[in-house]
Amino acid sequence: SIKMDLLHSNGVLIIQHLQRDYRAYQDFLNFMSHVGDPRNIFSIYFPLWFQLNQVVGTKMIWVAVIGDWFNLIFKWILFGHRPYWWVQETMIYPNQSSPCLEQFPITCETGPGSPSGHAMGSSCVWYVMVTAALSYTVRWKDKSAVTLHRLTWSFLWSIFWIIQISVCISRVFIATHFPHQVILGVFAGILVAEAFEHTPAIQTASLRMYIKTNLFLFIFALGFYLVLKLLDIDLLWSVPKAKKWCANPDWINIDTTPFAGLVRNLGALFGLGLGINSEMFITSCKGKNSCKISFRILCIAASLATLQLYNFVKIPTHTECLFYILSFCKSAAMPLTVVALVPYCVHSLMRTTEKKLN
Repeated sequence: SIKMDLLHSNGVLIIQHLQRDYRAYQDFLNFMSHVGDPRNIFSIYFPLWFQLNQVVGTKMIWVAVIGDWFNLIFKWILFGHRPYWWVQETMIYPNQSSPCLEQFPITCETGPGSPSGHAMGSSCVWYVMVTAALSYTVRWKDKSAVTLHRLTWSFLWSIFWIIQISVCISRVFIATHFPHQVILGVFAGILVAEAFEHTPAIQTASLRMYIKTNLFLFIFALGFYLVLKLLDIDLLWSVPKAKKWCANPDWINIDTTPFAGLVRNLGALFGLGLGINSEMFITSCKGKNSCKISFRILCIAASLATLQLYNFVKIPTHTECLFYILSFCKSAAMPLTVVALVPYCVHSLMRTTEKKLN
């Protein structure tokens, strides 16, 4: 439509302005784009928070998975273009003089662009972290504590918005999103996170509930895709565009396709359910050692170190079906490691040490 073309063309002007005038901040903006990567939720934020507060850690995975699932559905509904291919195909520029937008190794996302998954994932998870931190200070009653709570509230929410704005600017800078797409992503993420502030049932969910949720999310997304495909609407229309207009074919990654994100998130949710309902979790995280600071610090350090090793596990991409299966297994292994395997090993090590000392 004409209005959307005008919105896109104005967005291109903003991207050109950023790429021209903020070149000196390129490394910082690329870093902030990585900060907003939804995959960091499972490998960094979740291991830290789960060992500090299991309620917050559990909520974080649910928010991340459901938020990213909604992001996928919204992307399929909205059919949002990405700047790096839109400027090559639009007819609104005279004499074929389309603007030149610089691309980067992280530019060539293959899914639709609206709303931004990075902005949505970043806002929903940081919203959970900020509200969790503030929940500790809201109980303070005396006047000095109330003042400190207000200062803490202002500080944390300022940090929240600084991070969200930085992530949004970074995604626009690398020409993978238009400004309106990142703004929509931020507010959609906040809405999802706020919804889970009023959903305590996830803390007591059984393994059967996790499996049912996984099946519902997968069947709904696959059914939505197949129904529209029968109507001759291809929801993977963005993948050929990304491959055609990406400046470097090596920058195209199957891990950025819509179904890759879906499988990754379903694996993480299943791994969390498997871990929380396992005997290893009950023995270690519900035992007497769970209250010790040393136990939690060891679990955090061991979890972060172990999850970094998963980055060295490269999943073969030559067969798409095999990639999805292995991606699901790898994603399930990460929360299972944090929730059950690492705490159980740390618990066993501490118990052995205590026996030797006695």
